[in-house]
Amino acid sequence: MARWSVRVDPVWSLEAWRTAARLALRHAVAPDQLDWLQGEDISLLDAPSLPALDDDSVVSAEAPIHVSKAFIELAATCLCHRDPQRMPLLYRMLWRITHGERSLLSNPADADVLRAMTLSQAVRRDTHKMKAFVRFREVPGEDDAFIAWFEPEHHIVDRVAPFFARRFAGMRWAILTPGRSAHWDGQALSFGPGGRQSDAPVDDAREELWRTYYANIFNPARLNTRMMQQEMPAKYWKHLPEAALLPQLVRDAGDRVQEMHDREAQAPRRRIPQPASGLPVVAKAAPATLDTLRDAASACRRCPLWEPATQTVFGEGPADASIMLVGEQPGDSEDLSGHPFVGPAGQLLDRALRELGIERSALYMTNAVKHFRFERRGKRRIHSKPQITHVNACRPWLMGEIENVRPQVIVCLGATAATAVFGAGFNLMANHGRWHVLDDGTRAFATVHPSWVLRQTGDAARDGAYQLLKGDLQQLVEVKRLR
Repeated sequence: MARWSVRVDPVWSLEAWRTAARLALRHAVAPDQLDWLQGEDISLLDAPSLPALDDDSVVSAEAPIHVSKAFIELAATCLCHRDPQRMPLLYRMLWRITHGERSLLSNPADADVLRAMTLSQAVRRDTHKMKAFVRFREVPGEDDAFIAWFEPEHHIVDRVAPFFARRFAGMRWAILTPGRSAHWDGQALSFGPGGRQSDAPVDDAREELWRTYYANIFNPARLNTRMMQQEMPAKYWKHLPEAALLPQLVRDAGDRVQEMHDREAQAPRRRIPQPASGLPVVAKAAPATLDTLRDAASACRRCPLWEPATQTVFGEGPADASIMLVGEQPGDSEDLSGHPFVGPAGQLLDRALRELGIERSALYMTNAVKHFRFERRGKRRIHSKPQITHVNACRPWLMGEIENVRPQVIVCLGATAATAVFGAGFNLMANHGRWHVLDDGTRAFATVHPSWVLRQTGDAARDGAYQLLKGDLQQLVEVKRLR
């Protein structure tokens, strides 16, 4: 069996990988016949370079290779990971997709899909950390010029630099990392080789002001060192000027809380004046729209879930959708991306909808709780079921979505969503798939959450759970026909 090698440069480039993958597919080179090389790698079996193949060995004509946008996005993210097996993994998936497994990404339990999703999540998490923990320092002797030093885990500089170009478009800056650098001159973004930490300023005058501000807003009564270390790992502390204050602030927290407790209560210094009689009455605020609800929810502090979460995940879909799907809460993927139902459970739901002929784009999809509740296990964030207090805190957002969209049908995915819509005491397994009429006349039913399907052990149990979900959702097909 012939064996070939192909080199991708730069190693995170989607275009470079796609060019090599297209060439391999044209020559019908199977995944186990191809060595993917990067950097200074050499082929252990001295396999000849794939571009050396002549045109006579082409099996398929030069024709477009159609894959989904989801696969392209997944590949672009995975290529930024440092796992040396990411390229052969992606090519193996591409080979399977182009050789009969068109719906491969719809099976989140597949080993290749699961591995690719794991790599993708790691890259997105590293991307989030870079956005959060990069600190620019002013270059001495230059006006409006700044340099930041950062040490990412993966090849994400080219991926994240446009974010900083948009956010800090009015100043000149550079971000240096050990393997890559990004430069913004106020007009254009450019990239170069890596640098050294000594190339970046050690401190600047603004950092002393920031440390003073941070010390004054630090609330000892809400100190949670375990959560702090999870969200701001110690390896990033060297990038943060406020990190030097943390040991002292943590050490003094107990005394400061006691001092706050012992302090004598004081009357409010400012009172909101009552409106004077005879003044014109202010008109009532305009009714909330989905956009204003989304903006308000992004600043929600009704329950403590907002603190460890990355962001609020609001609903998405047509504002006049006839069908609304309500889930439990965002998962890890949703928390990082800001979009509902994009993780493994969302992909399983997409598969069921696709098999039923229902377009996801026609549905409004949201969750009963808008922030991700989780527990840390090492580096992993494990889903933790929200409490009724969290559901109640988010109820105004869900009710606002229902009032704006005014769907004909609401589908509750899981017990938490059913509780939010039908009230406490609803028995999901006894009532799944049964129609109910809400107070406003909206028809609704509940079914199992796709994540419950994924949690089943064994192929038979998982397939039975999937068929239960799909069977309940089958009723939406009739809804579509009646529209």
